[in-house]
Amino acid sequence: MKPRIFVTRKLPDSVMRELNAWADVVCHDATDEPVPRDVLLRQVQGCAGILSLITERIDAEVMDAAGPTLQIVANLAVGYDNIDVAAAKARGVLVTNTPDVLTETTADLTFGLLLAAARRIPEAERTLRAGEWRTWSPMMMTGQDVYGATIGIVGMGRIGAAVARRAKGFGMEICYFNRTRRPAVEAELGARLVPLDELLTTADFVVVLAPLTPETHHLIGRREFELMKPTAVFINTARGPIVDESALVEALRSGQIWAAGLDVFEQEPISPRHPLLQLRNVVLLPHIGSASIQTRLKMAQLAAENLRAALLGGTPPNRVW
Repeated sequence: MKPRIFVTRKLPDSVMRELNAWADVVCHDATDEPVPRDVLLRQVQGCAGILSLITERIDAEVMDAAGPTLQIVANLAVGYDNIDVAAAKARGVLVTNTPDVLTETTADLTFGLLLAAARRIPEAERTLRAGEWRTWSPMMMTGQDVYGATIGIVGMGRIGAAVARRAKGFGMEICYFNRTRRPAVEAELGARLVPLDELLTTADFVVVLAPLTPETHHLIGRREFELMKPTAVFINTARGPIVDESALVEALRSGQIWAAGLDVFEQEPISPRHPLLQLRNVVLLPHIGSASIQTRLKMAQLAAENLRAALLGGTPPNRVW
């Protein structure tokens, strides 16, 4: 008898075929919207596995709805703050993620967002499309230099190191704040481990790439923005709640910092009435850090591999615990 699994969003056809070959698959694919909570609680009943996205909160209620048959929650993301890992441990339910395969893709997006915010690229394109470009002038759409500037990376994990390698190619000075020292990154790139306050006061570009934990929630708030240079560009491609958005809005409005680039938000999707959308000095993206065709396919394949290993007697390659 095939193990029953619930997939919270339709995956690429090749991955769905692979899952259907060995599992009894139930998939919420009526729309490309997150599965409603009541549907989630109903569909997981009797499942041995759940393949979730970051849009689903997989907590004790969901695990109890699944019942004693549940063996694994396979998250299609490198982050897993949407899963109550403590509740999973208490119930003997494995939790897996999809690291590594999205590192370079997310680093590309992060550096692209940095360049876009620094050089006002989206604002310049909007000006052109609106027919507002009348002539060339010496200070028209001037931005901040990237080459030779100082980048401060908050969270020197895999993605942080990949962003640092890109920064090195732009001749940037690299400093970082992290729970642990990264000797290999320092040796390869000349990066310096510094206290957070020093990073904030010296960096021209502050890039957040830390995981969301109770310790990092609102790690960057009013006090931290006040420490930054008035020419600083702030980038967040990690998780929205690491940043106090109200403090960020005020810092951008007042000129406390020069610009920002965000791929993540405290509430997703962001409200169309959010004050960030009214500001010209911020570049906003809809959480597309890992959104390349190749990477999203690899992520789905890895999540499916984690499920298969756990439910067919193997060892999942990417256990969170």
